[in-house]
Amino acid sequence: MTDIQTTHNVGQRLKDLRQQHQLSQRELAKRAGVTNSTVSLIELNTVSPSVSSLRKILNAIPVSLSEFFAEEATSQTKFFYRADELVELGDGHLSFRMIGNHGKHRAMTILHERYPSEADTGADMLSHDGEEGGIIVEGEIELTVDGETQVLKAGDGYYFDSSLPHRFRNVGDAPCVIVSANTPPTFSEGQFRSDKAHS
Repeated sequence: MTDIQTTHNVGQRLKDLRQQHQLSQRELAKRAGVTNSTVSLIELNTVSPSVSSLRKILNAIPVSLSEFFAEEATSQTKFFYRADELVELGDGHLSFRMIGNHGKHRAMTILHERYPSEADTGADMLSHDGEEGGIIVEGEIELTVDGETQVLKAGDGYYFDSSLPHRFRNVGDAPCVIVSANTPPTFSEGQFRSDKAHS
């Protein structure tokens, strides 16, 4: 299982959200298509959910991943974020660190992404509402959008309608680092995997 790696208390946050929406563990599990014990174990922080499992549960509330990890807005506006304040949404192998997680009313999500060699966003093409763009900071990435494939290197960028089928794959020998943004602020990276990690 590829787990959510974060300093946030995922279990307590899920429990709070479930109770705010007046859902029992049984009802949430039924809506999400998971077992009651899955919801219970996550809320107890006994297990760390995979990205896809947590998304499935949150979709049943419904709450996006970025909203789930967003901190409550403080009375003082926050402009600057240190490296240790970025929230890790990745799976423990791929890294997706969200910038500006304070506040619920963001108009976009900004991510610092890191793909190890041979890592990709999964066999299935991704497709979701919105637009996304980014610039490759280090390494190279193979990006397929609507049947067109390009290998982008450091300094290259991309921008496309996220409803078009797309997929990211690191075909290089070195890690690839990307800074990206998408709007609306959802996190729809699919089920992550790495060929190297699963071979």
